[in-house]
Amino acid sequence: MIKRNTKACDRDSPDTRLFCLSDQNQNKEGILMKMKKVIALLLACCLAFSLVACGGSSGNDAASDGAASGGSDTITLGLIGPLTGSLAVYGTHNENGAKLAIEEINAAGGVMLSDGAHQLALEVKDDQGDSTECVNAMNALISDGIQLVVGSATSGCTSAITAIANSEGVVLITPTGTADSLTTTMDYVFRTCFRDSFQGELAAQYALDEGYTKVGVVYCSADTYSAGLRDAFIAACQSKGLEVVAEESVATMTEVDYSNQFNKMVSAGAELVFTPFYYDVMGPYLVPQARSAGFTGILLGADGVDSTETTIPAGADLSVYNNVYFVNHYSTELATSDVSKNFVAAYEAKYGETPNNFDALAYDAVYVYKAAMEACGASDAASVQAALADTSVAYDSTCGTFSFDETGTPIKGGVLMGYTYTDGDAAVTKITVKDLSLN
Repeated sequence: MIKRNTKACDRDSPDTRLFCLSDQNQNKEGILMKMKKVIALLLACCLAFSLVACGGSSGNDAASDGAASGGSDTITLGLIGPLTGSLAVYGTHNENGAKLAIEEINAAGGVMLSDGAHQLALEVKDDQGDSTECVNAMNALISDGIQLVVGSATSGCTSAITAIANSEGVVLITPTGTADSLTTTMDYVFRTCFRDSFQGELAAQYALDEGYTKVGVVYCSADTYSAGLRDAFIAACQSKGLEVVAEESVATMTEVDYSNQFNKMVSAGAELVFTPFYYDVMGPYLVPQARSAGFTGILLGADGVDSTETTIPAGADLSVYNNVYFVNHYSTELATSDVSKNFVAAYEAKYGETPNNFDALAYDAVYVYKAAMEACGASDAASVQAALADTSVAYDSTCGTFSFDETGTPIKGGVLMGYTYTDGDAAVTKITVKDLSLN
């Protein structure tokens, strides 16, 4: 690491003493004092200039070296997610998964690069589930010299920073941003989750496999995630011969009244309704209101429905959460590989609870970074991007073994999960139904 040159000129040097005068003459002494002040000011200016010059150089180089393979023993990754606000569960679990991975990697000796072993550190930024805050967070990480970032948790926030990642040459791996538009070419943006078009098709395949022929959709037309899933689901239904009998939308992802939309689902005779929303509206609003409107069929969501059990109001009729299902990336009940089983055990030991897909996919993102850095022997963004762009590489993850496709999206399957309640239970139970595939 380049060190700042902070050594000032020696004020007792012979050159300085040339200005020392006899104290026999008070007028000369006064002149001397003034000259000393001038010299001191000049020296201060010289010192400040040298610090700025050295600091400017070391600031950029230190950031590059710290994130690359050069003069620092620690490589700092960035993480962006909603740690506060209505979607804080997502960001908190992303952070938990990433921290666990870093703790394990450091305990095992760190990341082995061409110049030796490096420890990992994590700089975390809260985007509050807001796109503007996400941009601010990304810019702050870049200003700090971070070249490898995990985030964000949602498609909307992630879509606000992909252009920044590409223009600044900073690698971005979103653990749970599923919108198709996030990764379109092999640039600096990757993900460890599948894309919306895939899970939308999985949802339609499930409806077909279970024998449903009349389906409906309630979605948010203004949200990247929800609208993208709607498009994928309807396209898949059309190709599979499923009839979409009704389609209704809301204007925001924070809508609290879905009664009118589900009245229309009931009137249209929908047997299954696809509901691509987040857990913060599913638990307290959408599910109870759908049942109150008389819809007794299947409510089928996507990965954002995970954690709905945390938002069910106290005193709610828990029976209404039966027949609520969602497509997901990961289930601890299907953890069969050593990587997955070890992750579950380590997570439960550290946090005292069972991990969810947001934990698992952020954990995977950190290990993908480790594998890419070790493959190229460096940790600068350009080298890591080139390593990640190798589609022949297979990564052993909590969700199974996968490779990236030509857009930086994993090729892998999914799972169907849901909720069940039996009279007398204290709470609903999250269950794993089965593996999902398009075959």
